[in-house]
Amino acid sequence: MNPINVLFLCIHNSARSQMAEAYLKKFGGDAYHVESAGLEAGRLNPLAVAVMQEDGIDISHNKTKDVFEFFQEGRRYDYVITVCDEASASRCPIFPGMHTKIHWGFDDPSSFTGEEHERLARTRAVRDTIRTAVEEFVRNTRSKAR
Repeated sequence: MNPINVLFLCIHNSARSQMAEAYLKKFGGDAYHVESAGLEAGRLNPLAVAVMQEDGIDISHNKTKDVFEFFQEGRRYDYVITVCDEASASRCPIFPGMHTKIHWGFDDPSSFTGEEHERLARTRAVRDTIRTAVEEFVRNTRSKAR
């Protein structure tokens, strides 16, 4: 059985796409090959690292990646899932042979303001929403694994 190839995309690959990738690896297992990237590789968001650690997932050593490098390499995906705002999602490249493009819009933790505990609380809410979306994605696609 070949795994379902999934790419999660956002602006800098610093939080939302990293969290989605980690959850699909956790909940999808070998049925999926999952990667994440950004329109511009940025820096891993420490708030995302902290809230994922609270959920028992260590993303602290993850690297941020540039989606255009994946595109130039000719990588193919069954699903490309954008997790940024709609305007940014429209800037994503069209991958050859891409089967399905999905957009999940989540708030950007890098834009959160306020005290650290407030920014952490908002990042937790984003994390929980991403986790729910990934769990539903797995339920809806697992039977499609070839």
